[in-house]
Amino acid sequence: MASQQQPPYPMQSRPPVPSSPMGGPPPTGYRPPVAGAVPGQQQPQPQHPGMPYRTSGTPPPGSPMMRPPPGIRPGMLPPQQQQQQRPPQPGMPMTPPLANTVMYQQQSALTGSPVPQPRTPPVLGATTHSTPGSPPPVSQSPTISAGSSAPQSPITEQHHRTTTTRKRMYPDQITKAYMDQPAGQIDSFSSPGFQQQPQQQQQFQQHSPVPTMTAQTYPGNQQSQFQQPMGGQVNALTGQFGNMNVSSPQGPAKSIPLLGAAPIITDLNAPAPPIILPQNSSITNSPYANAEESYKCCTINAIPANESVLKKSKLPLALVLAPYRTSEGDDDQVPVIADSVIARCRRCRTYINPFVTFVEGGQRWKCNLCFLLNDVPAAFDYDAQTQQPVDRWKRAELNYSCVEYVAPTEYMVRPPQAPAYIFIIDVSYSAVQSGMVATAARTILDSLDRIPNEQKRTQIGFITVDSSLHFYNLNASVSEPQMLVVSELDDVFLPTPAHLMVNLSDSRELIQSFLEKLPDMFKETANVNNALGTALQAAFKIVSPFGGKIVCLQSTLPNMGTGALKVREDPKVIGTAKETPLLNASSPFFKSFAVDCSRSQVSCDMLIFGGQYADVATLGCLPRFTGGQTYYYPGFHASRTEDATKFAHEFSELIAEQIGLEAVLRVRASRNLRMSGFHGNFFIRSTDLLALPNVPRNQNYVIEVAIEDELRGPTACFQTALLHTTCYGERRIRVVTLCLPVTNSVPEIIASVNPRAIVSYLANKAIERGITSKLEDARDAVVNKTIDILGAYKSHVLGLGKGSSSPQLTVPDHLKLLPLLALGLIKNDAISQTTRISTDARSNAINLIRTMPIQLLIPYLYPNLYALHSMPPEVGEISEKGVVLPTPLNLTTERLEPHGCYLLENGQDIFIWVGRGVVPQLCVDLFGLKSYDQLHSGKMTLPVVDTPINKKTNLLIGKIREMRRGNYYPAVYTVKEDSDPSLRLWFLSHLVEDRGDSTMSYQQFLQLLKDRVNAGSF
Repeated sequence: MASQQQPPYPMQSRPPVPSSPMGGPPPTGYRPPVAGAVPGQQQPQPQHPGMPYRTSGTPPPGSPMMRPPPGIRPGMLPPQQQQQQRPPQPGMPMTPPLANTVMYQQQSALTGSPVPQPRTPPVLGATTHSTPGSPPPVSQSPTISAGSSAPQSPITEQHHRTTTTRKRMYPDQITKAYMDQPAGQIDSFSSPGFQQQPQQQQQFQQHSPVPTMTAQTYPGNQQSQFQQPMGGQVNALTGQFGNMNVSSPQGPAKSIPLLGAAPIITDLNAPAPPIILPQNSSITNSPYANAEESYKCCTINAIPANESVLKKSKLPLALVLAPYRTSEGDDDQVPVIADSVIARCRRCRTYINPFVTFVEGGQRWKCNLCFLLNDVPAAFDYDAQTQQPVDRWKRAELNYSCVEYVAPTEYMVRPPQAPAYIFIIDVSYSAVQSGMVATAARTILDSLDRIPNEQKRTQIGFITVDSSLHFYNLNASVSEPQMLVVSELDDVFLPTPAHLMVNLSDSRELIQSFLEKLPDMFKETANVNNALGTALQAAFKIVSPFGGKIVCLQSTLPNMGTGALKVREDPKVIGTAKETPLLNASSPFFKSFAVDCSRSQVSCDMLIFGGQYADVATLGCLPRFTGGQTYYYPGFHASRTEDATKFAHEFSELIAEQIGLEAVLRVRASRNLRMSGFHGNFFIRSTDLLALPNVPRNQNYVIEVAIEDELRGPTACFQTALLHTTCYGERRIRVVTLCLPVTNSVPEIIASVNPRAIVSYLANKAIERGITSKLEDARDAVVNKTIDILGAYKSHVLGLGKGSSSPQLTVPDHLKLLPLLALGLIKNDAISQTTRISTDARSNAINLIRTMPIQLLIPYLYPNLYALHSMPPEVGEISEKGVVLPTPLNLTTERLEPHGCYLLENGQDIFIWVGRGVVPQLCVDLFGLKSYDQLHSGKMTLPVVDTPINKKTNLLIGKIREMRRGNYYPAVYTVKEDSDPSLRLWFLSHLVEDRGDSTMSYQQFLQLLKDRVNAGSF
């Protein structure tokens, strides 16, 4: 019986072990006693509050790895020497297992070695972004480094390796123990202690709270060979490198050795280095004076004083923008200035902001970009509505980095545009048979009340297309919808052009009648042709006089009329240099048409349903140059509830989105800074003016910055101005200002790197290189830039010149996850070296990376992996601070236990991995099935079962679907360990830290970086 099993090798007390003769850390497993401790008594453990999981924005300062004592600025502390604890002594009181916790754990029939229980997970906060200056929320989640393990004898380690390759048998007592065995009957040797960090990282990290050890173990829970501490002379050299620090205004930054240790993924949401501005840089003390990362951030938070310093640092200088992101709650609303007092610089046209200077008794203000003196408007200190003076220091533009002005008439070429939507719906055979037409009609019908129409001005129209064009007269003067068919494709004309776009409110009944009849209009069709290009030209003629949005729902490859396409995918060239042409548009029509749309303030959205080859690369040109969005649904069929639900949700959110219309975007910067490159969905109208007929919510833009000459002053500023019309008919200007310090010090620049912004920049540059050159060059560019950054740190911070080699790859603490994210980018579908992904899927990944905000991009490159079978009681429950999420695991098969059940999500898909040795009762509780054999792999909807684990998992899936900004609705896939090979390989391809057929593991990638850094000259 399980209750009678004892550990094969009980833990024995050890005498104190002296330090290494080389001066490095003590040998593995040694824990010196605490001063004043009484032998045989349990010692107190250091406790540190955990860092809450946040939905967006910059995580709060004060995470477990970075919180300094009170009164000391972040970054000023030297590396802390950690306290260590002795191993538990025989006879020490046992810690009982957690009560009321359903633990889907198994005990090996061969060994009884202990495994720590899951730790308290982070709490998902109720808010979705951080507020500068506000105290950070605190959760009770500890941070434990992946890869920690208790000391084991060589025999035990060999025994574990043997048991992991042997098929597990789960006797009846194991299932009984899971179901109803009292906790007191489980023979545990729980003891207080903490999980050891690898030796290379102990000197840089604080202790985590103490996990509880129980005798309920997971079979095969051995650690990776890369997670074991390194010893001997390597430890001594590592310690020497660890003492080297980056000198910066924030203080010395800790150096972290990477080789031999698993990445600490809980720090993926750690805050970027703080922006340290000189005193009195802002004219007010508002904590909201500088831009928040979710609106605008820079790859480095300290700007080089000249181009020479930037080149020495090897760092890219670029801005990452999401100026029209969604707001969450009343506390997150952008302040609106409605008094028509807009103060701008006469020379550079900068808007007044918190970083200007008032001179001459406040009568004039000095521009913080070009330093010109400007007069303060007479109405700046006067409220025209109340006819009374106002306090200028309370004005929003002097206290907030992001504000919106209600634009006066001089900012308008014409009256504000009314929202206009024209839908082009493919009604060919494949579109009708897949159920796309019926689902689209029902979704539009159900979403009519959600389409922005506050002023009752919204216009709407429909075109259906196969080998002919079908227009619909929905004018309120007719009694029922009228179909008008045009079969001439070479020279398209509009029948009754005045009645093809109608007012949504006036013609509501006719629109509803049409949408109800649409699914049956073409249900008997056998037409397999499609003339999308001609339909686009007709829609452009209808909507171009006043501007609007064209929404295309395309299922068949366009094969007739203007812009006809052919199947060009060749499986033989996938993964080779010849694949690049397949990632570019095959017909010039779509790009030239998109440019014409941009000039007329017309945007295009594409929803592509790919049963077969759909040429996403070509059709994606329309959204790319008109500021639209692309959605791809491979293998769509509405008979699958999951397909219909995903499409209906995303389509409904798309047409209900509070968009901006007829917009232009410009970024201004301090003198001698110039915008040199642009990435995103827009059309470049002039050297620095971006035209966006449609501004979707939460779309990302990356803009490269060049330094032309020496920068004047201690700070540099960037100001983004987005002139747009709201979907409620109001012309507005959204202004976002970011101020950064200027420095001549390369170490200070390296100490200020924002790794998430760097990754966003690298992703966009890699996409650009991949579609203009070849995918191999894109991967090489990511690797080379990562090597340059680490090499510059080695040369300019550690002071190691050319020819000096190091046995470790040492990086500053805030960049310790940059290699991991770079590896995730290299392995992403957009540029990965594989022959298993279609060109349509790769083109879709490219479109996603080009538009994703940072909040979505990071999990897309490095997904989140959670263990469902060992969730603590509080996980999956709703607390005061939101839904409690499990602690994420490292993406490696070493974390997948044969009896385990795991959830992996990347923002686009959700996978539930089920091991072949799963406990039968888990199948009953989670899936409502009696055994593993009854479980089917593939896309599915998790059933609702009245059990704790099912309720928690459904709640987690729901929270994952709505916690990030964006319209995406991830589908759920069940993946059995012995399921369909293609589905299994798809899941395993997300395990970034593992080695693939043609890709490196994380440790191999680190070794490559180390060798290249040691061999290079920086």
